[in-house]
Amino acid sequence: MSTAIASKPSRLHEYYELTKPRVVMLIVFTAIIGMFLAVPGMPPWDKVIWGTLGITLQSAAAAAINQIIDREVDARMARTCGRPLVTGVLSVTESIAFATVIGLVGFGVLWIWVNPLTALLTQLGLVGYAGIYTLWLKRATPQNIVIGGAAGAIPPVLGWVAVTGEVHAHALILFGIIFFWTPPHYWPLAIARKDEYADAGIPMLPVTHGVEYTLTQILLYTFILFAITLLPYVSGMSGLPYLFGAVALGAMFIGYAWRLKFKPVDGLAMKTFGFSIVYLMGIFTLLLVDHYLPH
Repeated sequence: MSTAIASKPSRLHEYYELTKPRVVMLIVFTAIIGMFLAVPGMPPWDKVIWGTLGITLQSAAAAAINQIIDREVDARMARTCGRPLVTGVLSVTESIAFATVIGLVGFGVLWIWVNPLTALLTQLGLVGYAGIYTLWLKRATPQNIVIGGAAGAIPPVLGWVAVTGEVHAHALILFGIIFFWTPPHYWPLAIARKDEYADAGIPMLPVTHGVEYTLTQILLYTFILFAITLLPYVSGMSGLPYLFGAVALGAMFIGYAWRLKFKPVDGLAMKTFGFSIVYLMGIFTLLLVDHYLPH
């Protein structure tokens, strides 16, 4: 009896890990910011609560499906070999059942208590990430991260639509920020794990085109990203506090990319990867704070 009771928290933890919780938290964070940016005052709390729940469940389902599809690749990489499907703690059958249930519940929550457009767009994001990106793009082209980035960039649009019921140009700016952030975010990790990706047969850019070419692309994308992050101010969506913060964060990101290209040292690629997460959270936090400041 005591052994069975003790095993339950561990099993729940494995299901939790199946959903890539850190990735899902970042997705949901940007979606929630999209909800608050969509209206001049406070968004309706029922939409925030139900929208957050539905988007979280659908995002978790997409992450679980990703691990189901990628289980053989994950087994060959040090970063992912401890995942529950690889270690055998969870079976494929129960993982599929888990992903199906939370995905359907998430879709139902959004359809019934938020609006059908949010439910459909969220489902589109799930199919784009778990299906098109994981099943095809990831194995088909070194531009996998660029093209597949569209699925990862949709959360703030989902948040916006959850509150307003429509897609607005400002929501598309938020989409653009994450879309152009994704390559310089992920390629430093791909450089650090280049040999593992090569062994697993995944055509990441550093594997197919070399590290130097990838470093050039990272630097170019950080400049593009810098320009995109100015659009909230240019479009009147945000004010000077956001602009100053975005310029400062952008300069820091460019600094990381510049050093990675021209003055590389051991460990800098992973530091750049880590900073990119802080950067995105910082940009969206600035958008939120600026939204409620008097201009």
